[in-house]
Amino acid sequence: MHTLRRSAALLALSVGTVASLPALAADELHYNQISLRAEVSQEVARDLMIVTLYTEDQNTDPAKLAADVSTTMNKALAQAKQVKDITLRQGSRNSYPIYDTKGQKITGWRERAELRLESSDFAALSKLTGELLTDLKMGGMDFAIATPTRKASEDALLKEAVTAFKARAQLATDALGGKGYKIVNLNLNSNGYPQPFMRAPMMMKAAAGMDSAPVTPDVEAGTSQVSMTADGSIEVLMTP
Repeated sequence: MHTLRRSAALLALSVGTVASLPALAADELHYNQISLRAEVSQEVARDLMIVTLYTEDQNTDPAKLAADVSTTMNKALAQAKQVKDITLRQGSRNSYPIYDTKGQKITGWRERAELRLESSDFAALSKLTGELLTDLKMGGMDFAIATPTRKASEDALLKEAVTAFKARAQLATDALGGKGYKIVNLNLNSNGYPQPFMRAPMMMKAAAGMDSAPVTPDVEAGTSQVSMTADGSIEVLMTP
């Protein structure tokens, strides 16, 4: 009987020891681990120019109004297609009624249609914009980072971020007196690629209001600061 009790006690001790192994393994997994963060950045030129032009008119006959707006837009599209390296996109087109002073009776209709032009050739797009302003109005001018430029910048920053993270990891290892380190996890995130940078159309107002030949406006796109962060953790290998 005593032998049976001793065996049961030993069995219970063994089961308890086995049950504690996962907890010990979990503790060892985080042994000498350090969380680190490195960030690198660079100035990237906004090399894509985006111009929004529009036409707006009103008429008591909605069919006549739609035809007039279409004629104006088609003329602008045909003219824009003659210029190389410019992407054309038709923007929104809206029509809505005009009411009398009491807000009860429809007295006419107003319609607005937009044309969006994109190009990395600032000179060509500026010249075309000045010409189109004889029939259209200026909606806005934006500057953005073109997709190929953004991808190239991300690739370069990714390498720099990893190098910076390794340098910081080695610095932490040396500070702790470790013999080396291994990366447990690493996350790379890019940020700072802005939405198109809006420029007020002030530079275009003179061209839009002049009766003489269209003026080609001077433009300056500027740059945007973009960055890449490397967040992760390392395990420092200590000397036995």
